[in-house]
Amino acid sequence: MQTKKAGGPKPAQRVIKKYPNRRLYDTDTSTYITLAEVKQLVMASEVFVVRDAKTNEDLTRAILLQIILEEEAGGEPMFTEAVLANIIRFYGQAMHGYMGSYLEKNMQAMLDLQNNLTDQSKTITPEMWTHFLNAQAPLMQNMMGAYVEQSRNVFVQMQEQMQKQTEQMLGAFGIKR
Repeated sequence: MQTKKAGGPKPAQRVIKKYPNRRLYDTDTSTYITLAEVKQLVMASEVFVVRDAKTNEDLTRAILLQIILEEEAGGEPMFTEAVLANIIRFYGQAMHGYMGSYLEKNMQAMLDLQNNLTDQSKTITPEMWTHFLNAQAPLMQNMMGAYVEQSRNVFVQMQEQMQKQTEQMLGAFGIKR
C-alpha cells in the first residue's frame, strides 16, 4: 500500500469508496486498493468505512464479510460447517439480537487473553521460559478458566435479559408467571 499523502490533517475516519466496477478507492492515499489491502487496514486496526461511490451507502460490513469469505475459502477455515449452520439458525430467532453481542464479547475476551500473553512474553527470560513450560498445564487452565467464567457470565446475562423480555411480553398480554 502506498504512503499517505502529505499535508493537511488526517480525517478521523478513513473513507474507501466502492465504484460500480467493483474497484475500491482509498480517499486517504488517493489510490485504488485491493481487498487484500483492506484486510491489511483491518490487521493494522485502522478505522475506516467503505461507502458506495454513487449512493454513499455504508458497505463496510459487506466488504468485511467478503474478506472473511475469502479467508475461509483459502487455507484452513476457522469456522466449521456446524458453526456456520448454527449462526444461520440464530437469524430470525428470539436470541438473534443477543448472539452478536455474545460473540463480540467473547471475541474481545479472547483478544484480551492474547494481548496479556503477548505482554507477558516480552519479559520472559530463558529460565522463566523453562519454568513456564513446566507449569504450562496449570497456567493454561487458569487462563482458560477465566475465559470460560467470563463467557458463562455473558451467557447468564443474556438469559436474564431474555427472561425479562419474555415476562414483559407476556405481561403485555395479561399473562403473569
